[in-house]
Amino acid sequence: MSLTLEDVKRIANLAKIETSAAEEVSTLDKLNGIFSLVEQLKAVDTTGVAPLSHPIAALLPEMALRLREDVVSESNHREDYQKPAPATQDGLYLVPQVIE
Repeated sequence: MSLTLEDVKRIANLAKIETSAAEEVSTLDKLNGIFSLVEQLKAVDTTGVAPLSHPIAALLPEMALRLREDVVSESNHREDYQKPAPATQDGLYLVPQVIE
């Protein structure tokens, strides 16, 4: 994928950024360079490569993140929290309509 000068002008217009012709050409080169890098990364075969919790874990296993187990640590207090609310329904807070 590569952008054209018209694409850069359109993006600048959408972002409400004023650009000169030189800035547009420079930005076009930079963005196309980024897209080229992304295409190279997409071309790499990662079949059979296990994901890492952090990239440094590949080089220094002792630096890998120590993640806690994903377990429930608190009980459900929804009903207690909703008692003082003016209106609730099916576990949700009801509020007045503000947009017509």
